[in-house]
This record gives sequence, structure tokens and C-alpha cells, in this order.
Amino acid sequence: MDIFKIIDDFQKADGDAVGRLEYATRRHFMSKMSSKVALAAVPTMFASIVNKAFGQSAAAVDVLNYALTLEYLEDEFYKAGLAAANLIPASDRTIFTQIGKHETQHVAFLVKALGTKAIAKPSFDFQYGGAFGDVFSNYKTFVTVSSALEDTGVRAYKGQAGALLADPQILEYALQVHSVEARHAAVVRRLASTVTGNAAMKGWITGKEGAVPAIYAGEENMTQGGKDLKGLASKSDAAITEAFDEPLTKQQVLAIAGPFIKA
Repeated sequence: MDIFKIIDDFQKADGDAVGRLEYATRRHFMSKMSSKVALAAVPTMFASIVNKAFGQSAAAVDVLNYALTLEYLEDEFYKAGLAAANLIPASDRTIFTQIGKHETQHVAFLVKALGTKAIAKPSFDFQYGGAFGDVFSNYKTFVTVSSALEDTGVRAYKGQAGALLADPQILEYALQVHSVEARHAAVVRRLASTVTGNAAMKGWITGKEGAVPAIYAGEENMTQGGKDLKGLASKSDAAITEAFDEPLTKQQVLAIAGPFIKA
């Protein structure tokens, strides 16, 4: 890590940056030097100092808490599913155990990033107002809900990218989580294809599909970069919709996820 380059970049972007950083650094090291801080801890300490000196913008805090709500939802869903007796077959348990570990880490990461600004974990209704009443006793329902949650999460993160353009570091963090959520979605979608018997369901999204239409709204779009791609695929237009994922707005996501959240 080139600390001097980072400081120089801060100075170019903000004339008062070095002054604030110097003040924060001096206070931090004066409080820690007596405890003989190990040299190996310096990168972590420096990251902490930068975070305190600059914090997050109001827009970034809003987006991170929005993401945290979705991660709380997924984390609790997998914990409940893995705890349910005789729900997940032994052959698939490893998949959901690993996905659950990822969601737990996403929650921990976002809570740490937000600090005192992190929202409290809501309480959830995984039966979705009765629509998924057997979610933790019927494996087919559990996998269906898992796929819906993962597909929603991928599109939700994508929908907030523009709001984080002024916070490139936060945007990078969000994208790191987004790509893992996309991997979850692909794995669970393939699993759902087998479990539900829907052979047409693949690791990617084809047009406006799925048991919950709102999750896939806009996925039939074939205009990318201002260009209409209809008819360009050698076999079918389905290949075009599969090649591009569309974002969901916060309003769309909250409308989809709202029935899961009790308070």
C-alpha cells in the first residue's frame, strides 16, 4: 500500500484532506504508541483513520443500509432454512451452508462499514403473508424463495450503482458483494430447475420469467447502449435478453421485499 500516493490523491481531491488526516493520525498514534502497536497492523490502522477522517456521504449511508436490509433478510432466511429439520437434502446442504456463510459475512461487513449508522435488523415473515406458507417444510418452496431472493439481490445492487458514483470506494465494495450474489443466483437457479422440474430455468435469466413477475420486470429488454439488438442473435432473441441483466430501482425492490419485512 503506497500511503504517500493515497495522501497525495486525497490532497488533489480535497485541499483540506491532509490537514484532517494529519490530525486524525496524530491522535490515533499518540493513543496507540504506548501499547507498542505491531508494524503488521499499520494498514488496518491507516484504513480506520481514513474512515474516521472522511466517513461516508449521506447517499452512501442510505445505499449501504438498503443493502444491509437485504443482507439481513437473506442471512436470516438461510439460518432458518438450515435449522429446519428434514428440509434441505444432504446432497444440497453444502451449497446452502456456504451461501449462508457468505450472507453472514456480508452483514458483518456492512455493519462494520456503517458503524453507528447501521440500521437494526428487522423481523421477517418468510411466509410472505401466506404465499409461501410451507417455505421451511417444503424443499421446493424453499428453493423457489431462495432463487427469488438471490435474483432480486443481484438486480438491487445493480440499481444502486449510479447513486454511488461520487463514492468510488463504496461502489467498489458494493460490486464485490454484487458479484458473489450473482454467483449465488446462478447456482440456486440451476438447483431450482432440477428441484421444481422447470427445465427451461437456467443459470441466467431469459426474458420476463419466474414465479414472481415483478422480480424480472424489464428483463425482456433488448435495447442496450441505445441500440436495438432485436434480431441480431443467430438462434433467437432469448439469447439477447440472457446476455444482459437489468437493474431494479429501490422502489421496485422494496415493493418486492416489503411483505418479507414485519418491522
